[in-house]
Amino acid sequence: MTLDPGTEALARLAEERVDHRFKGLPPDAGGLTVGELAAQRRNLFSDGFATPLLALSAERLEHNLALMETYAARHGLAFAPHGKTSMAPQLFQRQVEHGAWGITLAAPHQVRVARAFGIRRVFLANELVDAPALRWIAAELERDADFRFVCYVDSVRGAGLMDAALKGTSRPVDVVVELAAGEGARTGVRTEAECAAVADAVAGTETLRLVGVAGYEGEVPEADPDRVHAYLRRLVALAVEFDGAGRFAGTDEIVVSAGGSAWFDAVADVFATVPELSRPVLKLLRSGAYVSHDDGHYREITPFNRVPGEGALEPAFRLWAQVVSRPSPEQAFANAGKRDAAYDLHLPFAQVVRRDGTERPATGIEVTGLSDQHTWLRTAPGADLEVGDWVGLGLSHPCTSFDKWQLIPVAEADGTVVDYIRTYF
Repeated sequence: MTLDPGTEALARLAEERVDHRFKGLPPDAGGLTVGELAAQRRNLFSDGFATPLLALSAERLEHNLALMETYAARHGLAFAPHGKTSMAPQLFQRQVEHGAWGITLAAPHQVRVARAFGIRRVFLANELVDAPALRWIAAELERDADFRFVCYVDSVRGAGLMDAALKGTSRPVDVVVELAAGEGARTGVRTEAECAAVADAVAGTETLRLVGVAGYEGEVPEADPDRVHAYLRRLVALAVEFDGAGRFAGTDEIVVSAGGSAWFDAVADVFATVPELSRPVLKLLRSGAYVSHDDGHYREITPFNRVPGEGALEPAFRLWAQVVSRPSPEQAFANAGKRDAAYDLHLPFAQVVRRDGTERPATGIEVTGLSDQHTWLRTAPGADLEVGDWVGLGLSHPCTSFDKWQLIPVAEADGTVVDYIRTYF
């Protein structure tokens, strides 16, 4: 049986050789393939792994994938999780297997990664005006009739640049007008009148096809439930207005899309009110951080805190570092730093200490800073911490955790490593 190119590319990940490129892996695994190493089912703590070492929990990863699949289905939402979080094709594939419509991305090179690994539906949450990238997208659309690509358009000039780059292509590029989340927010068209002008610019081309509207409620200024709901109602009203004006005549379905990781409950609430339009509506949610969740920022802001009856995500990351210095009773240093841990939203959190095969809570131990390759630890009187101990750190912000690691062990609760996740940043 001949495998499709994406499946073949995923299979080839297991054929990659383990070597110096990959932090934390056992030195004696050098020369093995990733598949051979995975088949050995080594233990994270006793079979040669070195610190610093980032690991994903196998059980929590599966829990999060299943929970968001259930959530989206319950609320009648299509799901295109944001792939920039992990840039891990194996996770893309698992998200698709868990019901995802496709994958959201942010930059052209990310689309190339997704396509190399067989992703057939891509939502690009940016206006794309880079001419070489547009021509590559057009070539992909021409090559593969099953490839669905949708991207933002948020300006008349942008529509013109896209049109100029795509002249002579045979299949139009699908676009959605991005409505800004408010004055002073990030990208997007600021007013509904300007949205209509952008839609007119799209209609004036033969290379672009208007298929819907989209936005990002995470950028609502001074966001609270009332402001976020109001913005999302504007987005739905814009879709209704455009449909009434016949602006979606060239498409078989109307795309209405929003949804980061902080307000997807509001998206579910408001998208449930979308009226019947002239064509079926694809209500597309794009939350991405759920796949690993975290122990900081997203633990604090997850919508499941507001709707606990719908479930709870579980933090799947843990960064292991080893204590390499204990210069005073109040201070210790571990061997992970900014090269290994997210630090843009919160510092890591000391959670557990391992010594001689025994794990216990990191009582009285606090991370106070990160250098390039050191974790600064403050230790309370009586805190039991010695040179050589492993400290398990929780992390905040998945997007800046994945990007520091090219090959991440996936470990079961007892430390058995069952897989390795390859990233492409």
